[in-house]
Amino acid sequence: MLWLKAMHLIFMVTWFAGLFYLPRLFVYHAMSEDQISHERFKVMERKLYYGIMTPGMILTLLFGIWMLVDYAWALYGSSGWLHAKLTLLLLLVIYHIFCGKWLSDFKHDRNRRSHVYFRWVNEIPVLFLIGIVILATVKPF
Repeated sequence: MLWLKAMHLIFMVTWFAGLFYLPRLFVYHAMSEDQISHERFKVMERKLYYGIMTPGMILTLLFGIWMLVDYAWALYGSSGWLHAKLTLLLLLVIYHIFCGKWLSDFKHDRNRRSHVYFRWVNEIPVLFLIGIVILATVKPF
């Protein structure tokens, strides 16, 4: 059980590292004006999304589901905090998918959003992290 939890946390940290950094790359990409910078950001964004973020998400979900099936649902299935955490997790996966859409927009030179927009987008994962960690550790309800 503790090994599953450790793996879940390790890959959650990996996933969140990407969730924090990719929108920051979008900020810089939206601010860049030369073709060399645009191409460099496209490579960095693609490698981060497909090489770190998405595997981190998949492994976080895999180990989380394993824990749910193995013991957590039996212990906490009727607890409101678990349902709230799973809801936030679903919303976080949707945010991840939106990051992929923005990545595609930049890749195909279709981005029409400003760096200010992505500065705000960059704050969203912080809210998810705070909510998920508090729900998982404090179990308030």
